[in-house]
Amino acid sequence: MDKRIESIQNPKVKEWKKLQTKKGRMQYRQFFIEGEHLIEEAIKHQSRVDVLLAVENTDVPVKWLEQITQMYWVTPVVMKYLSQIETSQGIAAICSMPVYDLELKNGCSYLLVDRVQDPGNFGTLIRTAEAIGVQAVLYTKGTVDVYNDKVVRATQGAIFHFPILEVDGLVCVHSCQEKGIPVYGSALQNAVHYQEVAPSNEFMLIVGNEGGGIDQHLLNQTTQNIYLPILGQSESLNVAVAAGILLYYLKSNKLKA
Repeated sequence: MDKRIESIQNPKVKEWKKLQTKKGRMQYRQFFIEGEHLIEEAIKHQSRVDVLLAVENTDVPVKWLEQITQMYWVTPVVMKYLSQIETSQGIAAICSMPVYDLELKNGCSYLLVDRVQDPGNFGTLIRTAEAIGVQAVLYTKGTVDVYNDKVVRATQGAIFHFPILEVDGLVCVHSCQEKGIPVYGSALQNAVHYQEVAPSNEFMLIVGNEGGGIDQHLLNQTTQNIYLPILGQSESLNVAVAAGILLYYLKSNKLKA
């Protein structure tokens, strides 16, 4: 378990370096995380941490070593080579991508993210949805890779707490309709003020691309489109901010319980 890597030419380092790209992540079905907080969240929520990496003389919690089968001590040069942040904490891990099965259920709430491309926005959407207690975050093709390092960091560990998976948006909307789960699109077209719909523990909220909004085919299938009023001079709200307001409103009955 106690191994040492000193060179960026090491075959394992070259393999881990590939995890900086989506192609590499999909090839190995793994992703790279950095810092004590993310590693702690991964271990705490039974996510599979395949490899732990630490710069020499870094304090590593004993409880981590009891749960991780592979650990490598690396030089600062190796960690800097692998790191994607300006100031590394000197500790990182390689995690396996989880596999989820999608089953939309009555009495549950979901966030559907359509083609959001900014990593910070997507990560914040995941973090917010988890905080409000939705059962899963679903996203359509064209959305930034959920295992992009900036997305993972922006989730602040929420990525390990619940299912997040790519879906066919129309299939999901139709499934909700068949089950009687209301589907709300965050949009101005054919929309009502968000407070005109009743809070509930059962819904799917769709939010869309920063520039283009939600795909028209999805908007055409929603139960109701809802909007947030803009009282100042701004043309729109950040997608993650808007989603947070709408999710908290839609779940307000549950929050009062």
